[in-house]
Amino acid sequence: MDLLGFSPDQFRSFILIFIRMGVVLFLFPIFGGMMVPKSVKAGLALLITIILFPVVKPSPELFPGTVLGSVNLLLSELVLGLIIGLSVHLFFAAVQLGGQLVGFQMGFAIANVIDPETGTQGSILAQFGYWIALLLFLMLNGHHILLDVLANSFSVVKVGSLGLGDGIFERIVGASGEMFSMAIKVGAPAIAALLLTSAGFGIVAKLVPQVNILIVAFPLKIAIGLFFFGVSLQLLLYFMKHYIGEFEGMLTVMMRLMRV
Repeated sequence: MDLLGFSPDQFRSFILIFIRMGVVLFLFPIFGGMMVPKSVKAGLALLITIILFPVVKPSPELFPGTVLGSVNLLLSELVLGLIIGLSVHLFFAAVQLGGQLVGFQMGFAIANVIDPETGTQGSILAQFGYWIALLLFLMLNGHHILLDVLANSFSVVKVGSLGLGDGIFERIVGASGEMFSMAIKVGAPAIAALLLTSAGFGIVAKLVPQVNILIVAFPLKIAIGLFFFGVSLQLLLYFMKHYIGEFEGMLTVMMRLMRV
């Protein structure tokens, strides 16, 4: 018996497409946080699935006749969505880490705020840098590229044809390593300036011990840190343009490594 006009094979195809879209959207920086209700996320994933369903037609031969085989098929789509979502999230995590390092150098280690995305405490500068990066991502049409990649993902990695070889794990580890190097690059001007400021105050403390370095250094380091962190955000536009330029190719390469 058909369900809402769907044959059993069409309904299975719809569910598999919905899982891949839903996992990516739930991990995407805009929709992955707690600010967006889960019903909105599910509704958007459902809408994209309805749009893609007429053009994505998995072969009925892919659907196994056993429960274990069906679970394996669902897990393959879940893993694929997780890998794509993680790849998108790494750049924003790098910006957050850079802001965290600068805030620690400025003395903001205990001045945390509630992150509305995750509901946990985070550095003020990390959250500020994250939202700037997110706005730049939207301004440069990164979300359009992501939707285009998701639509093409069904031709690169067909439904039920996920394969996890050594290449994909090496790629993920490499991307994770680039996250730390990117964090240093983003925060480098502020980190270097604060390091030189601390060294200068150390010299002053030795030469003029009468000066209360703690009282003088704290507000001055905050001012210097904020100024040079603003300079770092100017560099963030350059990094974001470079990231967006390679974004589609990076995800396509990763998906090719995941197909059987």
